[in-house]
Amino acid sequence: MTFTYGDDLKGQITSRLADFSVVMLDDPDLRRAAVSIVVVKALDDVNAAVLLTLRPDHMNRHGGQYALPGGRVDEGETLEQTAIRELHEEMGLDLSEDNIIGRLDDYPTRSGFSISTFVLWADEPVQITPCPDEVASVHRIPMAELDSDNIPILTQADDGEHPVLSAFIPTLGHEVYAPTAAILYQFREVAGRGASTRVAQFDQPEFARK
Repeated sequence: MTFTYGDDLKGQITSRLADFSVVMLDDPDLRRAAVSIVVVKALDDVNAAVLLTLRPDHMNRHGGQYALPGGRVDEGETLEQTAIRELHEEMGLDLSEDNIIGRLDDYPTRSGFSISTFVLWADEPVQITPCPDEVASVHRIPMAELDSDNIPILTQADDGEHPVLSAFIPTLGHEVYAPTAAILYQFREVAGRGASTRVAQFDQPEFARK
């Protein structure tokens, strides 16, 4: 499959997300958070990519880890509003709920959150101005890299029955771990391959649970 950025790909992703039956969690013991998968042009100016951030080392939660833009839901906010607000606060992106073209399953984390994921299509050009307090760097990960048959990597957890999911991303030269890797894997499966793959059963490494 090709991943040329444009209306054809946008329509295909939107259609596949619309056909996907989303699993939403309703667990009062889990705090709510929302993240975004933002589809933009890759650095080659032809193909599609998604935005990934590297968190600064000094952050209390998940410092030095790769992550999708997002955060906790504030009181009175909808999940969609949180996703849009966090995009602006973290990366200076001025998108709206009109940019949302679908969503993925909620993902429960070991740290007690339920992460809701929204997929947004960003019309180019996009202006990204990262907030240095929250974002060390921003990376455009080509959708073609996510389509690799080497994804996912499953490793048996030391203290759980379910394997830890990770993905090696050539653009980064590093592995990315669940929950981020699990969410990106489900996006690949649903939006890129039209599958109904679930990922909530995959575990996180110990360093990503805090």
